[in-house]
Amino acid sequence: MNKNDGMNYAPVGKPQPVVQPGEFVFAAAALDHGHIYGMCNGLMEAGATLKWVYDPDPAKVDKFVQQYPQVKVAASLEEILADREVQLVAGAAVPSERCALGLKAMAAGKDYFTDKAPLTTLDQLNDAKAMVAKTGRKYAVYYSERLHVESAVFAGQLVKQGAIGRVVQTLGTGPHREGQGRPEWFYERRYFGGILCDIGSHQIEQFLFYTGNSEATVIAAQARNFSHPQYPNFEDFGDAMLKGENGASGYFRCDWFTPNGLSTWGDGRLTLLGTEGYIEIRKYVDLTRGEQDVVYLVNKEGEFRYPVAGQVGFPFFGELILDCLNRSENAMTQAHAFKAAELCVKAQMLANAAD
Repeated sequence: MNKNDGMNYAPVGKPQPVVQPGEFVFAAAALDHGHIYGMCNGLMEAGATLKWVYDPDPAKVDKFVQQYPQVKVAASLEEILADREVQLVAGAAVPSERCALGLKAMAAGKDYFTDKAPLTTLDQLNDAKAMVAKTGRKYAVYYSERLHVESAVFAGQLVKQGAIGRVVQTLGTGPHREGQGRPEWFYERRYFGGILCDIGSHQIEQFLFYTGNSEATVIAAQARNFSHPQYPNFEDFGDAMLKGENGASGYFRCDWFTPNGLSTWGDGRLTLLGTEGYIEIRKYVDLTRGEQDVVYLVNKEGEFRYPVAGQVGFPFFGELILDCLNRSENAMTQAHAFKAAELCVKAQMLANAAD
């Protein structure tokens, strides 16, 4: 796991299998973003069997096979889609191409698990909704900054237990390190969807989850290119404000300004304000202590610090596998995944309109 490079950050947890070997088979297709490794790690730790990989770029496939030597290399996407053993296709395509891959997978009778952002336009969202309705397949999304972060999982458990009462506001920061060797599509808004659609999708999904909202409105949004004049279609800063149907509010900021002196790729944090206390989640680093996955809780009982790395695990992946097998919705509802996607596109549209 590369702590310094967010594009190739792939958490590894303890195996928590929910199925026997061969009981749930999946394939990886479209290896454009390194998140595919985190997605595969999570599924395999939950007991899934990785059978196939496909990407038109042999170099990406060779790197993938080095990580997962047991996988079979498919000659085409069609070879994967024609395999009746394959129950789910996991993909990390260029963001603007993720919906098209999902439509093919679902049309072939497979559930689909995509990296965030799951799509980049409202037309794509409508297409995805229509295919879900037509096929009954799942369009699951890897909102990794909540699902694959133990401190975020633990904070969700605290909220569910009522540790801070009703959550009325979220304050999120999503700084990232640009690093070296980013592909050309990374700097073109028409491909990555814009900073609020892309990395802002994490923040919007978390707002919905922690405040318990199924509907929300984007109140304000902006995106800027402060320090990349050589890439005029890139955005290195964005922020937005949301209001949920239950009255809760949310503000978040995301950027590409992580300094080289930081020990990890981004000091991602989230503060949850409740009616009876507050929680701060320090996901990837607790500054100067060298720890990740630290949760601070303050309520009527006092002040508490919980270092939870290696203690909580990642239940989403096992729940997703069982949802695919049982046609249930315990990991994440389809409505929630799509609502987060809708709001991140609308936030980006509002920011673009203000340019």
